[in-house]
Formats: sequence, C-alpha cells, structure tokens
Amino acid sequence: MEELQEKSLNRETVSIELSAKPVPFEELDPPVRLAIECAAEKKAFGIAALDLREIASFTEFFVIASTANQRQAQAVADEIGDKLRSQLGTRPIRTEGYSAAEWILLDYGDFVFHVFNGEAREFYDLERLWRDARKVALPESI
Repeated sequence: MEELQEKSLNRETVSIELSAKPVPFEELDPPVRLAIECAAEKKAFGIAALDLREIASFTEFFVIASTANQRQAQAVADEIGDKLRSQLGTRPIRTEGYSAAEWILLDYGDFVFHVFNGEAREFYDLERLWRDARKVALPESI
C-alpha cells in the first residue's frame, strides 16, 4: 500500500513548449496579407497578427487592429471587404459589429480580422487572451 501511495505522489510533469519564433509576413496566405495591407492603408494602428494554428482549430490567424473612431473602423472593414472581394474573390463568412463599430469582426474562415476602437481593444485584450499564439512579424511599413 505504501508503494502505491508513493507512486501516486510522484507525478511526472509535462511541459509544452511553444515556438516563440515569429512567423514571417511572407508566409501568410495572400488574403491575410492583403487584409493587413488594407488596414494599414486606411491608417489603422497597432496592427498585430497571431498564428493560432498550433492552439486552435476554428481559424488559423487572428489579425487585430485599432482605429480612432467609428467612421475609421467602418472604413477599414469596408476596404478589407472590397479589396478581398475584387482582387481575390473572397467574401467574409460573417461580419459582426459593423453598426456600432466598437469591435468589427470579419470572419474569413482561415482568418478572423478584428477592428477595434481603442477602448474596446484594451477591454477585451485579445493579445493577452491568446498569448500562447505565435506572433507574425509584420513589415516596418505596416
């Protein structure tokens, strides 16, 4: 009996090590790259991309961007939608939050683009929530 108790107290610990090396921007699929470029073109700021492939099954990437106001958030969402549709024939599966424009979510299946106003981004803090995701190294021009 003592031997059994001793074994149950000596558990092995398993640690999962996620790669901290950022994903190069060039390795992203064309729709994700184009969406990021569109947001930058419309002066979105604080753009971040997270690689969720190793930790989630519902999408591959999150892209997060901030805007100064409701009008700019809608302009960013419109630009992404227009360019992806006209250049790549891609449409979002779902768009949410467009009217209020505090947090606009554009779900393209393989990636989800989040357009936030500053307060909403700070409140929801997706980067902290998904801190185990690898970051994407964005070009300095973005």
